[in-house]
Amino acid sequence: MRKSFDGLSGLVTQRMGKDVCSGDVYIFLGKDLSRIKLLVWEQGGFVLYYKRLEADTFALPRPGQGSIALTYSELCLLVEGVEVEVTRRKSFQRPNAPLAAAPPTTTFRQMVRHRKAKG
Repeated sequence: MRKSFDGLSGLVTQRMGKDVCSGDVYIFLGKDLSRIKLLVWEQGGFVLYYKRLEADTFALPRPGQGSIALTYSELCLLVEGVEVEVTRRKSFQRPNAPLAAAPPTTTFRQMVRHRKAKG
């Protein structure tokens, strides 16, 4: 776990053959599985997240083809030290009509005020 931005981005491009600037999150684990690094490119530069568990280890789902596709929720659980098992995901449909009666150009704060006034 000695590599930083340049070393980890080199691993992604050279060994994995991936575009490190794609916006994907790349996960690196230490040998003892108690340390995790997440590397992601955001607008303007790399972000490196590092976490060490004081007790226990991180548990990654078993990869099928060498890489794992995780949802944002699964990634959050993984970082918190929860064992994640990737199974079949349900498909969801977007609603045809807007859910709120607030105008579409309102800000989040205005929407909250609108809902408080209604209820």
